[in-house]
Amino acid sequence: MQQTFHDEARMWRSPLLPDAELLTAEYFAQEFAPHWHEGFAIPVIQSGAQTYRYRGARCLAAVGCIAAINPGEVHTGERATDHGWAYRAFYPSVAWMQQLSADMAGTPMGIPWLPDGVIDDAEVAGHLAVAHRLLETAADPLAAENALTAGFALLLSRYARTRPVVQSISPDATRVELMKARLSENLDQPMSLSDLAREVGLSPFYAARLFSRSIGMPPHAWRNQLRLNRAQGLLRQGLSVTDIASMTGFADQSHFNRHFKRAFGVAPGRWRL
Repeated sequence: MQQTFHDEARMWRSPLLPDAELLTAEYFAQEFAPHWHEGFAIPVIQSGAQTYRYRGARCLAAVGCIAAINPGEVHTGERATDHGWAYRAFYPSVAWMQQLSADMAGTPMGIPWLPDGVIDDAEVAGHLAVAHRLLETAADPLAAENALTAGFALLLSRYARTRPVVQSISPDATRVELMKARLSENLDQPMSLSDLAREVGLSPFYAARLFSRSIGMPPHAWRNQLRLNRAQGLLRQGLSVTDIASMTGFADQSHFNRHFKRAFGVAPGRWRL
């Protein structure tokens, strides 16, 4: 039986990336007419390949590539293989990209223009794809925003025409302890990296780096471990795994089971026996 291909796309938004759209898409017949965006377009190719005309050249983006488009630049887009292509795309605003660049450098920065043509960097593409998936599931805002900030910071540090020189981290035990205290509160409630950083008067980028450098793991990982430690105590009390997953802030029982086994080597139901 001959395989058929079709177009499927979903445009959506996340409060963690304000004033922006995100797109999850598989395209076969789609041919984009010449167009431009007010902000950046950052598509990460997941399968197949896309070809597009950009700044007078024909570009080809395959799996693991980023077909980055700067604001205001006219471009097209169509399949480059018989099976089409799939990508996860970010459309961040100029203001958001410029603010992240300034947060990285610790000083005001201009617009972080990206190079003309395809960025072939599987590591950066992988980080951005993970962030996109976390934003789409919306299961853990803290993990999603951390991945988003780290992924785009890596992109800008490697490929912005004026690359921000990342400011050094100064020890700050007081702020780290304040972040730990905030992370320990209301474990069943979601928290974003921006919320945490605002509590201590830092940018999300700097707050995540300070915490990770001081503690040895990013804020979302530390909070998840605290949830698991609390869950152990609840298991000793004989509570059900389902109730514990809800009480400690995991998205569902399978999410709880997966993290518990990864940390302790057994599923919570078997740990209690």
